Amino acid sequence: MNGGSSIKILGLVGSPKVDGNTAKLVNAILEGAAENGAETIIYNLSSLNIKGCDACQRCQENGCCVIDDDMQELYRQIEEADAVVLGSPVYMWQMTAQTKLIIDRMTAFLRSDFSSRLDNKKLILVFTQGIPDRDAFKPYFEYTAGLLYYLGFDILDTIIAAGTDNLEVTFRPRLLEKSRDLGKLISAFHLPGPRYRRVESSLTPSI
Repeated sequence: MNGGSSIKILGLVGSPKVDGNTAKLVNAILEGAAENGAETIIYNLSSLNIKGCDACQRCQENGCCVIDDDMQELYRQIEEADAVVLGSPVYMWQMTAQTKLIIDRMTAFLRSDFSSRLDNKKLILVFTQGIPDRDAFKPYFEYTAGLLYYLGFDILDTIIAAGTDNLEVTFRPRLLEKSRDLGKLISAFHLPGPRYRRVESSLTPSI
């Protein structure tokens, strides 16, 4: 662990492109956290074997999902992390199928009375989209934040990189630097919660 920090930040990339725009932004946040001594770990969801939820509801009875696949590792990592960075490009106006798989499986974090076992786990959302209009999918981003809040996450911020078909993240040094600064912020301070944000981050510069 770098610098003796006890903070652990987990990155989850829901893009099929291992080194795409979404991965670059998630990695930038983790790099900033690591500079402050945080332990960081990242997973590309497309490389994992994660099955869809079969709605057996046994997780509500015993507190864990019975499907034996790579989601078991992610359950452990999410529970151990102080903050999670979840990133996805926009496909067909929504998160990718790879990302939706783990969201469905996170129902295992809910008790039978629908309260959460996560106790306001800190979360940063990262979205990338080809359309230049940053507000094009705003209702969906807000809906997603609300869903994750219901699952027990405290949404600290949402980063939106718009127009990536014309200008990739690699050529946006200010955005990458702001993402690293966000990583430094979440790893340097005790973060109060919950403070669920419904609007997109001011960190993302206009195109």
